[in-house]
Amino acid sequence: MGEVYRASDTKLKRDVALKVVRDFFVGDAQRTARFEREAQLLAALNHANIAAIYGLEESDGVRALVMELVEGPTLAERIALSSTGGNISAPIPLEEALAIAMQIAEALEYAHERGIIHRDLKPANIKLKPDGAVKVLDFGLAKALTDDPASSDISTSPTLSVAATRAGFILGTAAYMAPEQARGKSVDRRADIWAFGVVFYEMLTGRQLFPGETASDSLAAVITKQPDWDTLPASTPTQIRQLLRRCLEKDQRRRLQAIGEARFAIEEAIANPAAQETPSRAMAAVALPFWRRSIPWAAAAVFALLSLATLWHAWIKPNSASVVRLSVEFGADGSLPTNFGPSAVLSPDGKRIALVLRDASQNARIYLRSLDQLSATPLPGTENARNPFFSPDSQWIAFFAEGKLKKISVQGGAAVTLCDVQDDRGGAWGQDGTIVFATSVRTPLYRISSGGGTPGCFLSSIGKWGK
Repeated sequence: MGEVYRASDTKLKRDVALKVVRDFFVGDAQRTARFEREAQLLAALNHANIAAIYGLEESDGVRALVMELVEGPTLAERIALSSTGGNISAPIPLEEALAIAMQIAEALEYAHERGIIHRDLKPANIKLKPDGAVKVLDFGLAKALTDDPASSDISTSPTLSVAATRAGFILGTAAYMAPEQARGKSVDRRADIWAFGVVFYEMLTGRQLFPGETASDSLAAVITKQPDWDTLPASTPTQIRQLLRRCLEKDQRRRLQAIGEARFAIEEAIANPAAQETPSRAMAAVALPFWRRSIPWAAAAVFALLSLATLWHAWIKPNSASVVRLSVEFGADGSLPTNFGPSAVLSPDGKRIALVLRDASQNARIYLRSLDQLSATPLPGTENARNPFFSPDSQWIAFFAEGKLKKISVQGGAAVTLCDVQDDRGGAWGQDGTIVFATSVRTPLYRISSGGGTPGCFLSSIGKWGK
């Protein structure tokens, strides 16, 4: 997407990367404005695994992005170096591949929560620092920089931009595109999840998932061919195999819906390596003598009989109902507003309660209390909040305030605005990362990604599938 130079920032006395973008902005005011708008959005990303954008400079008609200089090889170079001679690709050891994949997932999760999609994730856009840290480069620039010709080298070909349909463009690198992206359809964060799966597969196998002599060959393979799962190393845990299958579902609706689920699966694989069953272990179990393989089934049968006996005993002997009490101290001047829906909600994991409390000056904000503590603490940034509701993982609270739908982490921090809302009548946060909310009793329901964006009519999307 441009030429990158190592440069010196003489004002701040630091080395930076200077990406000089190609001169296709000349005479195109609309593209120039879009590029500057995207650069401003990307500059707001601040995460340990995302290469930062420091600024946008222009001189004599030449534009350049000033970016964080990241030392170390790209992931593409690391895969090549893992082979003996360095001329052909080879797998990265499982433990190292899991650590790299974990950091990529954390970078994507952070960006997706802020409504930013990478669109061009590939090994060439991932840098590995000498200390083991991973940096993802060029977040969102595939959307800002377009019209690059395709390269014959599929693994390092620049971002494609082919006018495909009136609905949109093909943006991305051929071998790592999601099927919907290759068809020129609109994309969302699930395209990044697909690319993550392709990159993870390549790390574990040392080979490209969808190779081709030309970009067209690679695009055709993405759309029509299924992954060869037999090429995964025998040591690959079953949980990671299942994760890759979910990431590489060609149907967006069946694909993994949130990259945070991938991060969790990888965390489990890293934390409990001995507990991860592999296909080779499963085959070894089949090879055991019949009497040894029968022991678990016999134990399960005994356990089932004991469980039935326990349930029968519980059924014939009525249980005495237990009483659970919960008290919440509002303070002398505090009160719960009840004219705008619920003011007290329990988190799905049952560990916290969120309260909308109004003080003596009638100013309301959200207070959060862990059920193992006696006091509730206010969440700054939730002033004038109404109708709060938790995310499925209990880590976020969504609420309405000042004509906007917002969310805030239960750990605190700044509130994130998701969209404008003229009025509100409550909402719900689904497992797939979609928030559904109502603006009045006479209007349809609306839906929006938990990462933000433009709300869509929920009833309209339901209508596509029938009543």
